Amino acid sequence: MAKIVYVEFGGKEHVVNVANGLTVMEGARDNGIPGIEADCGGACACSTCHVYVDPAWVDRLPKKDAMEEDMLDFAWQPDQVTSRLTCQIKVSDALDGLRVQMPQKQI
Repeated sequence: MAKIVYVEFGGKEHVVNVANGLTVMEGARDNGIPGIEADCGGACACSTCHVYVDPAWVDRLPKKDAMEEDMLDFAWQPDQVTSRLTCQIKVSDALDGLRVQMPQKQI
């Protein structure tokens, strides 16, 4: 289990324990975290679970695959370095303390 810190666009933080094997998106969805819509339910088909990963965590996460890179093109104001789709980040003990910031809006 990992503690994930979800930060709303306005700065409000939500600290949630997410079980290993779930995705960061599922942790947000299952805990009612606002700002992550996840319209496609985790199929990497909509980009409505877009976040900005804290820069300290960027190199600690698995690299984006081609499908995630393509979907990020449709996200609201994506950042080349910090933007990720939370449906593509699997939770493990190694992610304990991960911080993600929601964009102003999802597409």
